[in-house]
Amino acid sequence: MRIDCRIGSLAAGENHPLLVIAGPCVLESGDVNLLVASTLRDCCEALGLGFVFKASFDKANRTSVDAPRGPGLEAGLDALRAVAEDAGVVVTTDVHDPRQANPAASVADLLQVPAFLCRQTDLLRACAETGRPVNVKKGQFMSPAEMRHVTAKLESFGCRDFMLTERGTFFGYHRLVNDFIGLGDLMDLGRPVCFDVTHSTQLPGGGERRTAGRPDRAALLTRAAVAAGVDAIFLECHPCPEQAASDPDTMQSLDAVPGILEAAASLHRALRPAVP
Repeated sequence: MRIDCRIGSLAAGENHPLLVIAGPCVLESGDVNLLVASTLRDCCEALGLGFVFKASFDKANRTSVDAPRGPGLEAGLDALRAVAEDAGVVVTTDVHDPRQANPAASVADLLQVPAFLCRQTDLLRACAETGRPVNVKKGQFMSPAEMRHVTAKLESFGCRDFMLTERGTFFGYHRLVNDFIGLGDLMDLGRPVCFDVTHSTQLPGGGERRTAGRPDRAALLTRAAVAAGVDAIFLECHPCPEQAASDPDTMQSLDAVPGILEAAASLHRALRPAVP
């Protein structure tokens, strides 16, 4: 039995509807942010799914020094606050440095720890001490079993509500693979598990000065992960993926997301018929 993760008015867990964490990779223009948030909100409401809008104020691990990183902490949190208020949605964002945790927690309902930073004790402590729920992405270089140390750290810092996210494992150069036996091992750690669909399709560093990807496999991975029993899925999307400021080669078109979510909702209901 996995312990629920409560996020504002929502919850991720075995006895709750599938949770969808989705949005553009980094915060875009106000119009784009609001369009994505409102479209996803309406789609999730119609399907009976929980929804958390995700967008980052900074992407600190870009492939190229010339790649856009986002609006920065102050402007980014203002933009995220506007989405939360105008669209009436729960929001989350990445935190890269312990000093960002408290400012981010003043706006975000859920703090996200990037995969490359999941072992950073000071960052985990700072996020836990805000009192906000935390979503930690499993490092691409780690086994699922190693995430027990992350779980132990958060629990020791008093974090009651958190989830773990699978986002693929390095398989040589420019390739990630998803280990579904390992996904079961991650669920055995006793916390809700999220599956990051779009980042699992990455070909890290495989493009010219940027990460490449296989976005055509996102729907397949979504179905597989929901069938495996995850509690949440993570998707990045944009009205015009080729114009996205970050990760255009893995971004899903906003128009494609309702179909992906409809299939996910059907599978989730079939597997957990007692869930409201």
